[in-house]
Amino acid sequence: MPVSRPARWHFTQDPDAFRRVAGRCAEREAARNTLLLTQLDVPGVRGWWGGPDGPDGEGAGLCQVVGEPGVLLLGAMPVDAARELAGRLPGEGRVSTVRGETGAVEAYADACGREVVGTRRMRLFRLGELTPPAPAPPGRDRLARPEDLRGALAWMREFARDIGEEPDADYTPNVEARIAEGRLRFWEVDGEPVAMASVSRLVAGQVRVSPVYTPPAHRARGYGGAVTAAVSRSALTAGAAEVLLFTDLANPTSNALYRRLGYRPLADHTAVELGPP
Repeated sequence: MPVSRPARWHFTQDPDAFRRVAGRCAEREAARNTLLLTQLDVPGVRGWWGGPDGPDGEGAGLCQVVGEPGVLLLGAMPVDAARELAGRLPGEGRVSTVRGETGAVEAYADACGREVVGTRRMRLFRLGELTPPAPAPPGRDRLARPEDLRGALAWMREFARDIGEEPDADYTPNVEARIAEGRLRFWEVDGEPVAMASVSRLVAGQVRVSPVYTPPAHRARGYGGAVTAAVSRSALTAGAAEVLLFTDLANPTSNALYRRLGYRPLADHTAVELGPP
């Protein structure tokens, strides 16, 4: 007769309690936990794998459910923790997407028993030595200004459409904050913006580059690489110890571009869409 194991997952909806209990663990592996660290102020269920007083050791499991319908973000964790999370997560039935390192995501998806109806494979990169394009394309970079909001919003919607996210969502607060905090830059030629790139807020010494967008009419001219290098350099100057970005493994062009800029692979990630419970 099988012996049931005690649950090792613990959950809270209090972000401050999660920071006290699991924040130090998340920051020890800030790059691998970048998705969670940049969502700590978003309401949702948070969890850690270990004892009631905190995660156990290095690589301990951390998770968070954000948004509606729910997106389950898996931080650094052993596959055993991912399997054990299935069936224990509060409100698990509202989770529609699971995202994190590939091994953990596949283990959770297999254990939860729901049909996988879509898969997107990504790679997390970390900046080594920044190597800007040489020669640089025509133009220069500049910070986005409040009067750029309308154009930046239009490009943000196009970026969302390109990566399979909701283009009709209200991105206004997000873009306004990026402009106000100096985290959004344009590459412009003869005064016309031709590409943009931004970074997340600095958390635990790291930022993540996203979005990077070049309208179709201006692609294949080096503008995306130039603005990515500019926003990466700006983040380093502002004090970031690590600069990260995700690429879509189905896009060999962008993967090659970021390698040329000095980004190096850190971990493979997967996002899966789940069918109904």
